[in-house]
Amino acid sequence: MDIKEYIESGILELYVAGTLSEKENQEIYALLLKHPELLDEVLKIESAIVTLTAAVSPTDTKHLFQAVKEKLGIQTDKDTPVRPLHKPGTNWFSYVGWAATLVIGLGLMWFVNQNNNLKDQIQTVETDKELLEVTLEKYSNDLTETKQLITFLRDKDIIAVPLAGQAVSPDSYAKAYWDKKTNTVVLDVQGLPEPPQGKVYQVWSLTLNPLTPTSLGTIDDFSTDDNKLFTIENANASEAFGITLEPAGGSESPTLEQLYTLGAVEQTS
Repeated sequence: MDIKEYIESGILELYVAGTLSEKENQEIYALLLKHPELLDEVLKIESAIVTLTAAVSPTDTKHLFQAVKEKLGIQTDKDTPVRPLHKPGTNWFSYVGWAATLVIGLGLMWFVNQNNNLKDQIQTVETDKELLEVTLEKYSNDLTETKQLITFLRDKDIIAVPLAGQAVSPDSYAKAYWDKKTNTVVLDVQGLPEPPQGKVYQVWSLTLNPLTPTSLGTIDDFSTDDNKLFTIENANASEAFGITLEPAGGSESPTLEQLYTLGAVEQTS
């Protein structure tokens, strides 16, 4: 018996695929017990089917048919045709059996792929839901802050102090809303230009006689705050407010050459 010819005939693939008659199955089973080479080939075929249907990535089906041939050791050389064992139609049925096997394998991989796609879609929906919740929460917080700001600005005891542009930047402007009861100042600096890199705006409370500046802090988030509204504490007896451009971290005293805006507090009797 020519073992190589028997293997190349395709009969073992039909045996594994379960397409042979009971009599043929018994004959092949007897040969497997007698010839270890045939048994080894059957084990390889079964292993290839398991590997291809369970381990091949669903997204990597482009070379599936070539992978099947390589796993099974089927030659693709045109000069080495598969020879039939019993009759001319046997090899054709072999291909039919393997076509069925491939269909099953592709079906399993399609199912896994669809399952993965469904998981991705669920994950996307969950992510979108989380983003929506964050957006709604931010919107709610912004709305609350806006209402609080409007209430603050409409308070009859709030002192509004316009800050006009100075020599270094005549077109600049700002406005301070001072609540003496809570020692709070809301500063609107929409009219200030973007500070250069390494520089920050610093806010000053001023008494005029004698001229005494007191720092109220630096505006470190100027570039990232879209509203350009900042709340600062001011427990000083301020007679004016000024804003200067200072090195990052602020300065002990204002750099008057970099005074951008200045405004006096209107004195009430």
